[in-house]
Amino acid sequence: MDTPHNKVGAGIMFEAPQSACTVIMRMRRGWAVLGMLQRLSDIDHTIWDQAATPVAVPERLLIVSDAWHPQVNGVVRSIENTNRELTRMGVEVSMITPDGFRNIPCPTYPEIRLSIASYRKIAGRIEALRPTYVHIATEGPLGLTARRWCLRNGMPFSTSYHTRFPEYVSARLPIPQSWLYAFVKWFHNAGFGCMVATPSLANELKQRGIHNLLPWSRGIDSTLFRPQPLEDNPFGLPRPIFMTVGRVALEKNLPAFLDLDLPGSKVVIGDGPARAELQKLYPDVHFLGAKFGEELAHAYSQADVFVFPSKTDTFGNAILEALASGVPVAAYPVTGPADILGGNEPAGVVDTDLAKACLAALSCSREAARTVALNYSWEAATAQFIGNVRIANHRGRMRMRRD
Repeated sequence: MDTPHNKVGAGIMFEAPQSACTVIMRMRRGWAVLGMLQRLSDIDHTIWDQAATPVAVPERLLIVSDAWHPQVNGVVRSIENTNRELTRMGVEVSMITPDGFRNIPCPTYPEIRLSIASYRKIAGRIEALRPTYVHIATEGPLGLTARRWCLRNGMPFSTSYHTRFPEYVSARLPIPQSWLYAFVKWFHNAGFGCMVATPSLANELKQRGIHNLLPWSRGIDSTLFRPQPLEDNPFGLPRPIFMTVGRVALEKNLPAFLDLDLPGSKVVIGDGPARAELQKLYPDVHFLGAKFGEELAHAYSQADVFVFPSKTDTFGNAILEALASGVPVAAYPVTGPADILGGNEPAGVVDTDLAKACLAALSCSREAARTVALNYSWEAATAQFIGNVRIANHRGRMRMRRD
């Protein structure tokens, strides 16, 4: 039975554009990002155009994700926003997520639920949905089972690389990253398109032997996340406000920010398994918990600098939320912030010295920050996504014909 979270859309005929370039050129906010990403050497532009030919039947897309509610993270938000846009485009979207099966909490990270459903049960769910396309978003139990089903049944599929899985696991368990990257390569190379958010990540994964890489950028709700009047003492704290937003977890490298000697106040918005311990270790830091919607947007708008200490994110949706709110960003020069802020120095600072970046960002332009964010839209990002899904399907069908 479908739950409120695993069924989106309603079998509407999809009116495909005559070319991918046509639809994306009409989306002015997404053009700059798309142009940057499509220069990746792995993109076959002929296949891209072929995949966008008009479709005469309803498109039924199945997305399989081990990351879903009640998790609050970039993977879940990206899929939610993409599903919303796909539905507007007339694509019928179904989901297979942990909330549809028995599941258990992930050791060391109870917010993450691990499905323990049998292959037969998941296979039956997939077959009942009769998907035209399958996209596997994560490398967890559900993703592995969906991959197995696709390979058994000759169903082409696409994947996406949302999370630095090897780094996250090796930070918690004594497993060499080389073994974990071998698993990642095995997992994604079975598909016909692995979507990545930035050129630097694509280059890194290509060097690790992952192929069929395709660009899938991210978007921002620039109506929700927007500049707002600045309060003298937001949250009852003295300025400048140095803020970070996201999961309070080991992999986010929060001590790199919390240890800094900075003027004003440090604010952390979010929740996660490391929050209780960090609150004890840093009594002078203000932990405000998780916020959503308008409350989160207002909080962002009151920051003087958004600090992004993570070195393991594959993009950094929170960076776009801060920029859209008119808040300059301070970060390390790593995948995600370097891609977003590269060439946009007035909007933020990336530096190997995070304290230096934080202080320099105080002089950045709030208007420039907002301008950078407006180059991103979920409409354009979703056009990329569904184009990639069609590319993977086209590649797979062509391979089957040859074999």
